[in-house]
Amino acid sequence: MNRERVVRVGVLIWLTVVWVLLWGNVSVANILGGLGVGLLIMALLPLPRVPVEGRIHPWSIVKLVGLCIVYAAQSSAQVAWLAVRPGPAPMTGVLRCRLAIKSDLVLTLCIDVLNLIPGTMVLEVDQVKRTVYVHVLDVGTDKAVDQFYRTVRQLERLFIASFERDDEWQPSPWHEHNPAFDPTAREDQP
Repeated sequence: MNRERVVRVGVLIWLTVVWVLLWGNVSVANILGGLGVGLLIMALLPLPRVPVEGRIHPWSIVKLVGLCIVYAAQSSAQVAWLAVRPGPAPMTGVLRCRLAIKSDLVLTLCIDVLNLIPGTMVLEVDQVKRTVYVHVLDVGTDKAVDQFYRTVRQLERLFIASFERDDEWQPSPWHEHNPAFDPTAREDQP
């Protein structure tokens, strides 16, 4: 079974699970109804093709999820402190970060995680250069800026370890090679 079919089966299973959860009980009728509605949705409202590249590494994904939970908790505490502390409002800013993530799908997942961390919001993505522009709530000190970049680099390393290891990387046959994108080249960052 090729990768695209695996993804389509996964989407159908997910739609079926959502259907069953919406009805509130597991029964043969609900499962069959969910499969029927899922197939109908996939036929009438197809998603654009997304290349599935690389391989999944479950242990790295577990570490990634754990780190995301830690970062979200730390960031939530920092945002709460910034909201109640005496003194002026924190200095905010937009920081640029170039990522070495190759796959558009994995880049999207990484951006989603960055958006879930309180105090950050991705404003723009340069898909060709693999550069994201992120609004950060606290950039008032070099320590805060360095912490943001350390967080992004750690997430990037775990996303690559989870989905895009170089020794297992298999670009999709219809993935267009972009000579402007070199994942090993990075712009200087603080």
